[in-house]
Amino acid sequence: MNKLDAIRSFVEVANAGSFTQAAEKLGINRIKITRHIKEIEEWLNQRLLHRTTRSVSLTPPGQDALIRCERILNEVAGLESQARSHNEELVGTIRIATPIGLGQHLLFDLVETFTQKNPKVIIQLLLSDKNAQLVDERVDVALRYTNQPDENLIARRLMTLDSAVCCSPTYLNKCKEPTHPEQLIHHNCLVHLDQSWQFLDQQQALNIKVSGAINANDVGVILKATLNGLGIALLPCDLANKHLESGALIQILKDTPIPTSALWAVYLSRSYQRPVVRAFIDFVADAWSEDIKVASPTNPTVE
Repeated sequence: MNKLDAIRSFVEVANAGSFTQAAEKLGINRIKITRHIKEIEEWLNQRLLHRTTRSVSLTPPGQDALIRCERILNEVAGLESQARSHNEELVGTIRIATPIGLGQHLLFDLVETFTQKNPKVIIQLLLSDKNAQLVDERVDVALRYTNQPDENLIARRLMTLDSAVCCSPTYLNKCKEPTHPEQLIHHNCLVHLDQSWQFLDQQQALNIKVSGAINANDVGVILKATLNGLGIALLPCDLANKHLESGALIQILKDTPIPTSALWAVYLSRSYQRPVVRAFIDFVADAWSEDIKVASPTNPTVE
């Protein structure tokens, strides 16, 4: 019996709640996972898992064993990481869930740099503006915009991100510029997911129900429509800033603040985290250590 392999299998089954998903995560067949669980239960002389045809759950001894096994794997991972930092490259696959716009823009640049520095690392990106289910989708780390991370997950704050209400000069040539959020109801607003736009009016929350000709679950589509002069959009500044700087987009409603959103890296367990995943989270945290504010035009027009 390889006790370390058995411990890894037990931890993966316990966290995934599935023998099949654990086998896929570890890259071994389900029969071997089953044998590992049998061996560790015989070794500890305790039943660690309740198994039915539909679910897998921990017994009380299994809950205690999971804490200790994760601690063992964490120590092993730390030892491996320390040794690897001296003489070995990072190796492994990282499965990352990310919002579409972030994945196509800021994150992609970091993934490119990280994989160039670590050629034995494989990055699997799951792009969706809906929150991924970390267990069911076998996600190692998810990037999420939120001001209140899920208390059932481990969360590491990366940065805060401003948003801006934007339109193109072409749109303002056709329509009068709104001077208060309530005037947005008279405009063609391009909506990404949420039709309720939030503002702070004299420190009071103000929610404006907007509507328009285009709704999309991909903020990149909304950005393109805005650049083409089709309407007004509420855009994250990681996407909007270069267009604000160039003058292709104009920020409107500047005097009405918009609540900021924090970007977090969230994951299942602090106790057992593979060195390659830990290294990637550290890498993005270092790269995104500065908050993203609204940009001003590089060459503003002087009247």
